[in-house]
Amino acid sequence: MQRITITIEDDLLAEIDAAAAARGYQNRSEIIRDLARAALQQSSEDNAQGGPCVAGLVYVYDHAARDLSKRLVQEFHGHHDLALATLHVHLDDDNCMEMTALRGDAAEVRHFADHIIAERGVRYGRVVMIPTGEGKPKVRKHGHRHE
Repeated sequence: MQRITITIEDDLLAEIDAAAAARGYQNRSEIIRDLARAALQQSSEDNAQGGPCVAGLVYVYDHAARDLSKRLVQEFHGHHDLALATLHVHLDDDNCMEMTALRGDAAEVRHFADHIIAERGVRYGRVVMIPTGEGKPKVRKHGHRHE
């Protein structure tokens, strides 16, 4: 086993400590190892998906973080073919939440979402991916036009 040093925000550490106490962990290392294992397992399952999908990307970020808004806009412009729509919500003086609907190949959607979530200043992020099946979406005829 190796000993490492990590930097964690005070609020996040308080949440980890509270979860450790609630679940009966003896120390921080045990809960952080279990949380890391669970995240890696989830990531492995998520990455196994392939083919076309739709997804919801939700993330909370510090709007004052250095150049974060600019970096996020650049990421979205670089992947404009994946993003369908984004809702921006001001949570408080420091935090904003964005929810983006995505559509595309699962591997590309996952790659894009991972990059957004990993940006410095993004405090929390999660993507939910839903497979849509093979091929192009079927067009249904239904008595009115979409313009």
